[in-house]
Amino acid sequence: MIALDTNVLARFYVNDPADVEAARQRPIAHRLLTESPQLFVPLTVILELEWVLRAFYGFAAGDFVRVVNHLLGLPNVNVEEWSRIADALAWHTEGLDFADALHLLASRHCTELASFDDRRFARRAKRLGVTPPVVVPAK
Repeated sequence: MIALDTNVLARFYVNDPADVEAARQRPIAHRLLTESPQLFVPLTVILELEWVLRAFYGFAAGDFVRVVNHLLGLPNVNVEEWSRIADALAWHTEGLDFADALHLLASRHCTELASFDDRRFARRAKRLGVTPPVVVPAK
């Protein structure tokens, strides 16, 4: 089984002909993902992939969700904690930051998740009714 790094997935999903190295690596990434019998993608790679696609390539949330859903559907790809990623994608589609959604899902055994991010995280989480509740510490 071969584990994949974020850059391999980025090369597979992003066509960037202006970047000479990316253009050279894209067919290699395509071959890896389509011809390897078993691949493994760590949860942390999915988290980093969201950041790379959003911050570097300008992907919208819906585009990222489509990429990961495609990846989850590949028969030769095993994604670590894929069910948690699928749940995080659902919350991400509803407006939560993808990383925040993963933090919440990893914290389900807790009574609260404390964050100073009131507008982008706490208020959106409250609107969605997610658990655990996100609280903004006052003192």
